[in-house]
Amino acid sequence: MTPGGAGVAQRHDQPTGGPAGRTGIGYEPGGAPGARSAVVDGPYGGNDGMYGPDDAPYAPVMASRSGDDGTDRGAAPDIGADLASHMADEVLADYLHQQSADFLRSLRLHRESGSDAEGAGEAARQLRRAARRISATLHTFRPLTEEAWADQLRSELGWLSGTLAREQACAARRERLMAALQRLTGRGPERGDRGDRTGRGDRGKRGDRTTTGSSTGPATPSASSAPSTDPDPDGALSAGAARAGALLDRQLTLARTRAHSAALQALGSSRFHAVADSVAVLASEAPLARTAAELPADEALPPLAEQAHRRLTEAVAALPLSRAGYPYNAAALAADQRQDAPWHQVRMLVRLSRYARELIAPEAGDLLLAEAGRALEWHRDAAEAAAAAAAAARTPRIAPATAYALGVLHADQRHEVEAARFAFGRVWLPRTPDRKG
Repeated sequence: MTPGGAGVAQRHDQPTGGPAGRTGIGYEPGGAPGARSAVVDGPYGGNDGMYGPDDAPYAPVMASRSGDDGTDRGAAPDIGADLASHMADEVLADYLHQQSADFLRSLRLHRESGSDAEGAGEAARQLRRAARRISATLHTFRPLTEEAWADQLRSELGWLSGTLAREQACAARRERLMAALQRLTGRGPERGDRGDRTGRGDRGKRGDRTTTGSSTGPATPSASSAPSTDPDPDGALSAGAARAGALLDRQLTLARTRAHSAALQALGSSRFHAVADSVAVLASEAPLARTAAELPADEALPPLAEQAHRRLTEAVAALPLSRAGYPYNAAALAADQRQDAPWHQVRMLVRLSRYARELIAPEAGDLLLAEAGRALEWHRDAAEAAAAAAAAARTPRIAPATAYALGVLHADQRHEVEAARFAFGRVWLPRTPDRKG
């Protein structure tokens, strides 16, 4: 049996004695420790239902949004009477039971999907959606749980979610890069049409009339038969893009195949069965501390949710939003993992805050956090697509035109990163009059 197997389902009474979460992902001051281990999200993540019906390609909606008066746009929603009339263990247990039931239901649908790849993919997304919420709840409200048991389960849910995410992420990344290549090379014919409208395309016709109209002397060569010495960047990009697309297709298809094999192996392992057993235990008996039964929900839960929100606001304050608020600022064009890491950290903290509020006030959806999360998902997808293009460009012995096309593709995706940062700033900060300069 692999490490972390059946022991996950074992209950532990002693505290871990460690910090409430692991360290962050290694960026400069302003981050919030524990976010990376708090919400399960493998190295490839992906848009896979974390926001339920809002899970869609990002499209900023700047109209119906509150907070334009400069107030705290992340203020906690009002606590309903239902929360005030229950104990903390009742609210936590009810939410964990619901998410555990969704996890087990998705697992059953995945097993029943058989050869239906689309059905299996949807079931896996729903399974990861429930796993993220269980993990986030056990992290945010950790003082109210049996901490050793909860920490072990969160670690195993992170392993499972990350393993299942890779295949879908490789497919989405391939689709994104192929669409970007098609968009970039589609500009060539438009330039050619503009050239014809300016009269350049009539040179050959004028030359033909001169040649056919002359009855004496040898026929002079027309402009259409003369060799062209003008540079053809569109043609070079098109030729390189075809080879770049084939290279990316091979690499990402191979990565997807390996991820699919790893997911199948994981789902058949004893480690996975131990995780499923632990979630089944959670569905019937939540591992809550004795103090959770002694505290009213409206006194125990909101402070922990506010703590998660405070970590988020501190991490956002460390972002260069003042510079990102200017369109076309070119701050994100240089691919640097240290530059992207704070934004990825904020994405994780947005999830934590959103899931905490979902537990406290499920009837009051937080549109701000949902839209901010989608902007940061856009940021993450573009950054990883740019990294894939850069990795392909490092392939030995590729043609210069292929390397050129991959460089253009990399720059295009880094521009997407910049646009996502701008969109996040517009969502998070109150709108102000347009800046000058």
